[in-house]
Amino acid sequence: MKAFTYERVNLPVDAAVKAARISNSKFIAGGTNLLDLMKLQVETPGHLIDINDLGLDKIEPTTDGGLRIGALVRNTDLAAHDIVRRKYGVLSRALLAGASGQLRNQATTAGNLLQRTRCPYFYDTNLPCNKREPGTGCAALGGYSRNHAIVGVSDQCIATHPSDMAVAMRVLDATIETVRSNGAIRSIPIAELHRLPGNTPQIEHTLEKGELITAVTLPPPVGGMHIYRKVRDRASYAFALVSVAAIIQRDGSGRVALGGVAHKPWRVEEAERALPKGAKAVSAKLLANARTTHDNAFKVSLLERTLASVINEAKA
Repeated sequence: MKAFTYERVNLPVDAAVKAARISNSKFIAGGTNLLDLMKLQVETPGHLIDINDLGLDKIEPTTDGGLRIGALVRNTDLAAHDIVRRKYGVLSRALLAGASGQLRNQATTAGNLLQRTRCPYFYDTNLPCNKREPGTGCAALGGYSRNHAIVGVSDQCIATHPSDMAVAMRVLDATIETVRSNGAIRSIPIAELHRLPGNTPQIEHTLEKGELITAVTLPPPVGGMHIYRKVRDRASYAFALVSVAAIIQRDGSGRVALGGVAHKPWRVEEAERALPKGAKAVSAKLLANARTTHDNAFKVSLLERTLASVINEAKA
């Protein structure tokens, strides 16, 4: 790990100002992703801004019947919150499917949204990676790519976004609240937060330099069956090969978002209109223009079977 300076801040706008002004600086809260990357020298910030004293750790109802989740709410607390369990069940289930209990105790809401890919080629500094070092190439394209993306990929990157929570947030139509270094407040629909790799896979989100996530707001709850189904290589502490976050109504209509298949939580609203027709019709629209490798082509059929299982569970 390379040497760095460190400070704590007390106001969100102060954190944003310092991050915008100090080059090569990073926010740190739980540190469950950043510290690992620093140890491997994938991330080498010169300055860390500790945001744990900002008071962004509350879960509060909104005036329209929704829920406002502070950026520093720990994953364990969010998953266990009574309103989340009763009215946003897909979110609670997604959180409990991620990482381990110890990590959930430390990981934060904002950090979970912004965690970086777990692509092994991104983590290995001896191998080329356009996300880590733009212009060096993508080792995954010619390497072992079983866990990699099959939609929304480019010739520059086929990495997946690792978050379970973000997939559930996407199906719930969450909104991300931020503060900029000039004090301006911004609201970003979660569909617009994460970027596809294109020719700039190193740019993973639409936040500006210094912009700090302060909260995530959920709209009023949607009725129906809330399901999060995660398929992985072992029963716990593993990232998704594919995952499905779904809210299914009695008439078969609903919402679906996917994890493990793209550089961002993957939702195609047009596909949701095909839900009453069954999993095959929905999968065909969700994975239109899928671009698979020899190693990950199985994800197409795996997703269809997983989605069929989710639909059948909702009907039971």
